[in-house]
Amino acid sequence: MIVWLNGTHGVGKTTTGALVQQLIPDSRVLDAEKVGVTLMDITPGLPWTGNFQHWPPWRPLVVETARHVLDYTGGTLVMPMTVLVEQYWREISEGLAHHGIPVRHFVLHAEEESLRERIAGDTVLGPDSPFRLDHLEPYAEAARTWLHAEAEVVDTTHLTPAGAAERIAAAVRS
Repeated sequence: MIVWLNGTHGVGKTTTGALVQQLIPDSRVLDAEKVGVTLMDITPGLPWTGNFQHWPPWRPLVVETARHVLDYTGGTLVMPMTVLVEQYWREISEGLAHHGIPVRHFVLHAEEESLRERIAGDTVLGPDSPFRLDHLEPYAEAARTWLHAEAEVVDTTHLTPAGAAERIAAAVRS
């Protein structure tokens, strides 16, 4: 099984994912961003798109990486990864379904004011990361149009990462 943690950049997916992994026996964290980093390391570089998710190989490579890891280890993969383009989510989720891999798709959501406060105090990318701020509107649009309908939404506005992890783990166990 895959527990996919979606949501905008800075909402707490990585932190929550590590905590979810500790609560689900026989689970591992697989960060699909590393697949993108591998593609970014190709020399000479792939055509510039501004986002590795726009490269057509990224989505099937995420599917194949997850499939092979699960074939090798079994158990559960916790995958914290923002996917805001509906077509990309369809490619990934349908690819996993094609291989018979069940996915529990969660969206970590926080109100914009709370997100802006978190981004302002970010110690990973630094305060007021333009990258994270630039994704607030695309996330809001995806949330309005398709994302929240495709996932189990966990509102983290007033919830700690540990609280969010417990809710997700409890949902997966039920």
